[in-house]
Amino acid sequence: MKILDIGCGRHKTPGAIGLDSNPRSEADVLHDLDRVPYPFPDDEFDLIVGNQVIEHVSDVLALMAELHRIAKPGAIIRLDTPHYSDIASDPTHERHLTTESFAYFTGDRPDFDFYSHVRLRPRVIRVRVLRLWRALGFELLVNACNRYPSLRFLRRFWEQYLCFVVRGKTIYFEFEVLKEQNRERGEEREHGRHG
Repeated sequence: MKILDIGCGRHKTPGAIGLDSNPRSEADVLHDLDRVPYPFPDDEFDLIVGNQVIEHVSDVLALMAELHRIAKPGAIIRLDTPHYSDIASDPTHERHLTTESFAYFTGDRPDFDFYSHVRLRPRVIRVRVLRLWRALGFELLVNACNRYPSLRFLRRFWEQYLCFVVRGKTIYFEFEVLKEQNRERGEEREHGRHG
């Protein structure tokens, strides 16, 4: 399995090729994520990991297009980022994301899917909340839609009305890369789930 860790910093994923712009990092390849194309061929990686990095890039659409290009069909992309209600934001953060931020790429926002050719199938979108709220069971409620999709309204209600009281900490996204070779398979699975 070929793994890429984007913005790896000093905590590179074991066994991964590290990509970072900072020469003091554990990077194997020095490259700025805001400069495309990335120095890798098409369909190169089975797994792409980005821990606490996507909030630092200036153009998320360009980043996702590059990750999609260098990922093999069916590859997994794992991203983790602060939730927009978390107070841990710092001056290097370009944006604040929600659980719906990647709907451009998943088909959940068909009115905006013309902005990108990238197609991803969500496998998991999981929110971590602050420790107190986790102990009281709120994290289970917010993430119940991962197991029971009909409960998605609970996450949306929390994110729209309650997240500045029951604060989120991080969001973990896991996507399967859909390309022409595996797009039909993904659509068949999706149809089988809803049909």
